[in-house]
Amino acid sequence: MRQQSTGISRNFAFNTEHMDTAPAGMTPLGQLGEFGLIDRLTTSFSPRHQHILKGVGDDAAVVQIGNGRVLVSTTDLLLEGVHFDLAYAPLRHLGYKSVMVNLSDVFAMNAIPYGILVSVAASNRFPVEALEELYEGIKAACDRFQIDLMGGDTSSSKQGLVISVTAMGEANENEVVYRSGAQPNDLICVSGDVGAAYAGFLILDREKQVYLKDPNMQPDLSDYDYVAGRQLKPEARGDIIQKFRELGIQPTSMIDVSDGIASELHHICRGSKTGATIYSNKLPIDYQAVSVAEEFKISPVTFALNGGEDYELLFTIPLSEFEKIQGNDQLHVIGKITDEPMSINIVLDDGSVAEVEAQGWQHFKQTE
Repeated sequence: MRQQSTGISRNFAFNTEHMDTAPAGMTPLGQLGEFGLIDRLTTSFSPRHQHILKGVGDDAAVVQIGNGRVLVSTTDLLLEGVHFDLAYAPLRHLGYKSVMVNLSDVFAMNAIPYGILVSVAASNRFPVEALEELYEGIKAACDRFQIDLMGGDTSSSKQGLVISVTAMGEANENEVVYRSGAQPNDLICVSGDVGAAYAGFLILDREKQVYLKDPNMQPDLSDYDYVAGRQLKPEARGDIIQKFRELGIQPTSMIDVSDGIASELHHICRGSKTGATIYSNKLPIDYQAVSVAEEFKISPVTFALNGGEDYELLFTIPLSEFEKIQGNDQLHVIGKITDEPMSINIVLDDGSVAEVEAQGWQHFKQTE
């Protein structure tokens, strides 16, 4: 006997027509962009269970597990041709990166990761040895942070390689940091340097185009080792979380820099109902990224604000905590939180003030 219908599919109908654009009268994905789409799809969802402290809307979900502890979990999907290009991304590096981008979200909650689930879909053009190389990179990432591979799934794919990683971590409930805690006059800080990953992408893509025109021309990345490495093999900043503990710092808000400083700052200000002012001459940009920016005739500030994939940590701390980070070459103050909601500005080198727009990478974003 068939199970009684729940009613969820009463309007179901087969539709075999393949559409490359939205049907007339429907909303194109590009009109909303990635974050607008997420907001629209999830606006009717709210946690049903009291032990879910945070569902949609931050770097990771947060669930109470007892004794003042919480579980932090996050997931990311990486698609060939969208998130990576196998023309220049070694499979071992790709496996490593696929883990790091997820661990970065766990660290952004001020939590410590302990395990991952990995699902992979691959087409027949990938031999077993290729997937073994991918998993060597996954294992290297697990070894780096002493986390466990706890399971996953494999499937065939008709088009390319698909990697999905779910990461889990733990923290004390009172140590978890959300995007929503920034207060006026808090200092805006960022770890490491920003803009280098985008510089690496530009160099790698340029060398690919040269190779496609003339396969005899092999890429020379000797002058771009740092930026290429930042694109191909990023490092999640677990060391910064450890440094917070050593210095006795509890950030008021935090997010990882996956889509560029501008986009992440908008997330913090939207969640915290605040504004922000940052200073272009305070943005930490590596000299090699500056050199690439000059080659491509693009402002290095644009790299920092909109490049993305640096996986550094953008966070805020009370002004009273400044002395704790002063002199640390991995922690940089780049501005302050203001009390005017969503008024986000940058003071340029000449003293002029410009609005900071969130122009980092967004899936589905409509382009002119």
